[in-house]
Amino acid sequence: MTIDSEKDLASLKRIGRIVALTVEEMASKLEPGITTAELDAVGRAVLEKHGARSAPRLMYQFPGDTCISINHEAAHGIPGPRRVEAGDLVNIDVSAELDGFFADTGSTFMVPPASRASEKLCQATRSALRRGMAAARAGAMLNEIGLAVETEAARRGFRVARSLTGHGVGRSLHEEPSSILNFYNRMDRRRLKEGQVITIEPFLTLGTGRIAEAPDGWTLYTVDGQPLAQYEHTLVITRGHPIVVTTTEG
Repeated sequence: MTIDSEKDLASLKRIGRIVALTVEEMASKLEPGITTAELDAVGRAVLEKHGARSAPRLMYQFPGDTCISINHEAAHGIPGPRRVEAGDLVNIDVSAELDGFFADTGSTFMVPPASRASEKLCQATRSALRRGMAAARAGAMLNEIGLAVETEAARRGFRVARSLTGHGVGRSLHEEPSSILNFYNRMDRRRLKEGQVITIEPFLTLGTGRIAEAPDGWTLYTVDGQPLAQYEHTLVITRGHPIVVTTTEG
């Protein structure tokens, strides 16, 4: 969608803050022994408290209110009886709807004791997100985001999972632009527009970055078994730095 009023921006910020608060609360409960179903219940309670609805359930009948992916699971992990273990990398991805507006965010968390390799992977992925956001300006080519993300990943010794992308969001969970690549595609001639609402979400790994789908029909994972990290924000394009709506601040 394209934001064209202060009222719409306020509504988007409201749901953005809710999903950010949900991730924050879930992360605070993350410890060895907790099941992903229990963690999902924490997220569901926060969404319900604020009157928001889980977007994956609403849009796609996903069997959970949040997506929780561990280690080599890249995305769309189904909450269930699996217990979190010390040293795990846990990705919490929360998207939700309130009053007709959608926001989407995600972060990867390290369960202590974190390995140095996991720390480097998470640091690099957060940095790639920042670089991608810095490239997101009204009038800029959309592929400049992918160039910034891929360049930062390579500089730090990682690869992007090319089949996993950002997307438009706002009035639905997934809108145009349908794919915001995390690598440079010179054939992509699309330009960013002021007020446009998108997500940027780099997925980085030390492996090949090839992704497959599990037999459950939802969970995506790295074919080579290498761990992967992802960080995501929903933002509004401006002529300067984008407005990040998936934040607990403000």
